[in-house]
Amino acid sequence: MMYSTHHWSPLGMIMLASDGESLVGLWLEGQKYFAATVPEETEERPDLPALVAARQWLDRYFRGERPAIADLPLAPKGGAFRRAVWDILCEIPYGKVITYGDIAKRMAAQTGKASMSAQAVGGAVGHNPISIVIPCHRVVGTNGSLTGYAGGVDKKIKLLEHEGVDLSRLWMPGQGTPL
Repeated sequence: MMYSTHHWSPLGMIMLASDGESLVGLWLEGQKYFAATVPEETEERPDLPALVAARQWLDRYFRGERPAIADLPLAPKGGAFRRAVWDILCEIPYGKVITYGDIAKRMAAQTGKASMSAQAVGGAVGHNPISIVIPCHRVVGTNGSLTGYAGGVDKKIKLLEHEGVDLSRLWMPGQGTPL
């Protein structure tokens, strides 16, 4: 059985999902791949400890605190490659960004390959089922383009601003000037 609840945030409504023990999903309303890793109907359970902890984590985050990812029991659903990429995302510090290419290099090194496709990494990043907590919003294109956020580039910008990222070297997709 899967359980869910909804939580209001400065970015709008968020849906949280749990397997009863761990957080398995966190999606912004209207997000691409919304609830894609929750294959069954969910029972609304706002009192479930994993969901209470996730709501408290989000409240702390949006108050400007820097709660640790390890504060939450996480169990994102995905294959080994995606989980390895998500593990790298969890290492990106608050206020910092990394490129898809940087992650591809790290994945290549971890798997003993000469190179890795940044597009493959982008697919894994884009299918991250626990947005915000697993900080996929901290990934940018090699040229500084703010591309590839399933929740929408506008929300990615708000999250990066919230974390104090210097946006002056980052670009909106399709535009030739910095933000």
